[in-house]
Amino acid sequence: MVSATEFDTLAGDALKRVAAENAEQIEEAARLVLGCVRADSLVYTGGAGHSLAAVAETFYRAGGLACVYPLYHPDLLPLHGAQASTVAERRSGLAAEVLAKSPPGPTDVLVVFSTSGVNPYPVELASTARAAGTPVIAVSSRASVAVAPRRGNSTLIEEATVVLDTGIRPGDASFPAENPRTAALSTVVNAFLWSKVLATVLSHADTEGVAVPLWRSSNVDGGDAANASLFSAYLPRVPALA
Repeated sequence: MVSATEFDTLAGDALKRVAAENAEQIEEAARLVLGCVRADSLVYTGGAGHSLAAVAETFYRAGGLACVYPLYHPDLLPLHGAQASTVAERRSGLAAEVLAKSPPGPTDVLVVFSTSGVNPYPVELASTARAAGTPVIAVSSRASVAVAPRRGNSTLIEEATVVLDTGIRPGDASFPAENPRTAALSTVVNAFLWSKVLATVLSHADTEGVAVPLWRSSNVDGGDAANASLFSAYLPRVPALA
């Protein structure tokens, strides 16, 4: 009989492993993000399907960066149509359409979340941004990419400047370990890695005397007042903040 408490160990071990195995890459990603902050530029974040949960984690989040531009198209969200969202992320050309609204430049950074990293939407986000000189941070799984069906000439990992490897096993399920069928870990690991990047950014920024624009919770005293200046600074460039 498999005990559900074993999942605690599986999840805890996964986070420890990705932290250790991505230590150098987290530093590289943090340096890119800090450079973006220093240049008063934007961190673009994108993903499709359930990877949109990671995009939501980056945007207008208590303790999160204010200089984030979330890339989004309604067709990509399963809540607007499960099967349609799969079709959308496999549609070539959608990434260029989304990026055309506010093209990133060389001083910006693009972060793309995609566990399988093979569908046209995340891959073309990365390739289009790289062609414009924008550094790309890929949050993906090398193990999953290795066995996923190729749907183009490249993968997200191949297009990235820095790769944060989530180590998610093909299919995403993690439990039970011998025959995983449930308890997907990609959302948990994506959020963890992004938070590790933010913590590293802040550590370097404090040492270097760089002010990092961070949201305060609107449900604590002074939160709304603290956020007002951030809205003034970024709303003209990030329409989703309206």
